[in-house]
Amino acid sequence: MGIRERDRKVYRPLRRAGLEVIPDAVPDDTMPFVHGYGAEDVTGGFSHRYDTPRLVERLNEDWYDLAVSSGLLDRRREFLVQLPQGTRTHRAALRHLHSDSDTGPSVWTRVRLLERWDIMGRGAGSAFLGVGAGRPGFAMMALDSSVYVHGSTGETGVDVLAVAHPGRSGNILRHLEWITVHDSPYVNREFKALIAVWLAARARKAVDP
Repeated sequence: MGIRERDRKVYRPLRRAGLEVIPDAVPDDTMPFVHGYGAEDVTGGFSHRYDTPRLVERLNEDWYDLAVSSGLLDRRREFLVQLPQGTRTHRAALRHLHSDSDTGPSVWTRVRLLERWDIMGRGAGSAFLGVGAGRPGFAMMALDSSVYVHGSTGETGVDVLAVAHPGRSGNILRHLEWITVHDSPYVNREFKALIAVWLAARARKAVDP
């Protein structure tokens, strides 16, 4: 897929949602994946049922409050968002999560929050940050990996949570190490290699900061 196609199919819908993509600008030492956190790792978040009045507006308000209070946004309002490779949508990524081991992992993309934005409406409706307006599904990270924010759509409502300093969580680190040493038909080789490289670099820094 060429740059123009990705710009047309992915970047433009995100821009309409208020996210300007900054290509090829992800920090080199960014944590490649966050998973396996426990309740003790969660430092903030919110939930809303689908029947909540003004659902999208409420979700947007609470997301912004969490993004500011947690430190997700830097002084230029930039952060990272995880997007499926190519032009796959979030819905397609979910559909192939346990059936398409040859598909590459989602990757971090640097974005800037514009003055006018609609993460939970147009963003989720773009199919790259959810499955529809008011039905988000996303992973976000501060540029320095100091906070991770995850949004998901459940049976009865929307849940968004924040994990501070995911790279220091024993739960998360053990899960990443488990991924690198266990064979699974559902884990992409490229994905495992990315995690292994990050873990090795982290270990070297711990020995010689």
